[in-house]
Amino acid sequence: MQLLFIVMIVSYLAGMGAALTGGRGPIGRGLVAAGAAIGAGAGLVLGAVVILSGTPFALRIPEILPMGGGFDLRLDALGAFFLIVIGVGAVPASIYGAGYTETYEDGRASLRLLGVMFNLFLLLMSLVTLANNVLTFLMMWEGMSLASYFLVMAEAHDENTQQAGNWYAAMAHLGLALLLVAFLLLMTGTGETFADLRAQAQTLDPAVRGVIFMLALLGFGSKTGIVPLHVWLPRAHPAAPSHVSALMSGVMIKLGIYGLLRVGLDLLGGGPMWWGALVLAIGALSAVLGVLYALMEHDLKRLLAYHSVENIGIILLGVGAGFMFQSAGLTRLSALAFIGGLYHTINHASFKGLLFLGAGSVLHATGTRNMEEMGGLIKRMPWTALFFLIGAAAISALPPLNGFVSEWIVFQSLLSGVNLPSPEAAIMMPVAVGMLALTSGLAAACFVKAFGISFLALPRSPEAEHAHEAPRSMQVGMALLAVVCIGLGLAPFVVVPLLGKVLTGLGGLPPTEAAFTLNLSLQLPANFATMSPALIGVGLIAILGLISIGLRLFNANRRQRVSDSWGCGRIGQSPRMEYTATAFAEPLRRVFSEIYRPSKEVTIDFHPESKYFVQSIEYRSEITPWFDRVIYDPLLALIRFLARSVRRLQSGSLHLYLMLVALTLFVLLVVARWF
Repeated sequence: MQLLFIVMIVSYLAGMGAALTGGRGPIGRGLVAAGAAIGAGAGLVLGAVVILSGTPFALRIPEILPMGGGFDLRLDALGAFFLIVIGVGAVPASIYGAGYTETYEDGRASLRLLGVMFNLFLLLMSLVTLANNVLTFLMMWEGMSLASYFLVMAEAHDENTQQAGNWYAAMAHLGLALLLVAFLLLMTGTGETFADLRAQAQTLDPAVRGVIFMLALLGFGSKTGIVPLHVWLPRAHPAAPSHVSALMSGVMIKLGIYGLLRVGLDLLGGGPMWWGALVLAIGALSAVLGVLYALMEHDLKRLLAYHSVENIGIILLGVGAGFMFQSAGLTRLSALAFIGGLYHTINHASFKGLLFLGAGSVLHATGTRNMEEMGGLIKRMPWTALFFLIGAAAISALPPLNGFVSEWIVFQSLLSGVNLPSPEAAIMMPVAVGMLALTSGLAAACFVKAFGISFLALPRSPEAEHAHEAPRSMQVGMALLAVVCIGLGLAPFVVVPLLGKVLTGLGGLPPTEAAFTLNLSLQLPANFATMSPALIGVGLIAILGLISIGLRLFNANRRQRVSDSWGCGRIGQSPRMEYTATAFAEPLRRVFSEIYRPSKEVTIDFHPESKYFVQSIEYRSEITPWFDRVIYDPLLALIRFLARSVRRLQSGSLHLYLMLVALTLFVLLVVARWF
């Protein structure tokens, strides 16, 4: 294990060194990518060894940090799983980045800064999962946020990128402040290691435990992108380079899930029913609103960013149900629900990473993220289209791909909520099932739009018409994640028992009884449900074979016939005859108009000689998310008002400044005396 850890650290440092010495040209970019890929691969293997062996990896370097704290690392099964998630997303993204970053050779962004921060970002994310005391964890967490901020700001000359960076920095530091308070409340004794906190948590007052959990939920939730703390996500993810977007969306936001499980399940050992109910409600709200706003997006990367909010909601549905079952003493069902959440965590890392890499290939080939300017790309980018289609089918939870398996487990754990003894809690479960079903259906509709408008029909712009396939390294990165999506969908009989090992012992959870009979069918506890992704896959292949055999038996005419599609009597098709992204989403915009509250503007130009002849009709519609209107616009207005008021104190008088410092110190002493 120690050798794997050393390889991981040295490889990331080597990648940073390669970037500092230039990082330009095929060789330089290849060395930067190789350092990141080897480091992530070593971390993935280290995580797998810890889970399979059941032996944690530990390393402590004392007196390296201030205040007497040591650099304390320990990788247990929970941290090992998330280290694997990092590896699954980082290895393909690193390979992909070797080709993608060629576009920055023109000086739009600093390849040196990009390469250094990319490797540093992966290194710090990995160390977050190994941190074993408060100081180490918070330092790695903040370092991860700062490194990702510089990656978001890679194209800092763009005004939208600057705004995205500001939003991300503000939300990241808000989350850090909440986590600092949470850990300070948790540190009632002298020890700061997680083992000390685990022991001290048992002596805390229930009200204090509840406050700690709320602070952790909000602090880590700002990183995961729960509604309404998600506002940075659809801004920052599109602004970052596409392989960085894949890591931020597929990997980094999952570390918020890791932090919530580490604090809520491991250190605090679980809590009352309302903990899980709150997480369940936030998850359901995030899932539905995330997919609803994704449907209205025409920017391909912003659409995918909103789907990250949706899928974080699905993960939290499993986590929330797990907390609720645990508080009721239904530990087997609790383990199953947590397994569903963890399974969807690694599944989302694979298919969302694949989709962001696919979107990056489209951006690389066309220079635009606007789906209205695409079309016909399947003929010019066949491999990218295939990989994007696999990712779209996986995120739409279509069998036999991985999204189907994890969502099925989450569905079954929610349906098991009839076993909860509290009627108020039990009634939340069918409501959550309905919202998850709505989310799944809308996600499928959204990706019909995303794939169909982008890749099918005729090109809508010269850029789309002259698009080209992505370079080989970018195709390899996408292919790896496509294989992972298929493998995780067909082989849950391998994944589910391993996830059971990850959870065993956390919060008193027993080994899960979910198992696969004959390595094919998943049997849930108490024979509640059975499912076999492998048999579903075999069945789908058999159906396709039977169709082919039937066509031969009935002597169907299988010759290729080429003709124009129907265009309402118009001879010669043009892109103007195609469905647009706006037209595709318009029916759903009308159905959910009470949520969207869109602004509409219709401008009609008539012929100058007769008002009965229309020259042009222009339709404009804009949707401002309700959380921007209700929460952030008033909050920003208040902050600006307070900033203008405080600015008056900058008089330049040293005496005034000393008086303010003394007054502040006096107030703090009074607060410390009485509270």
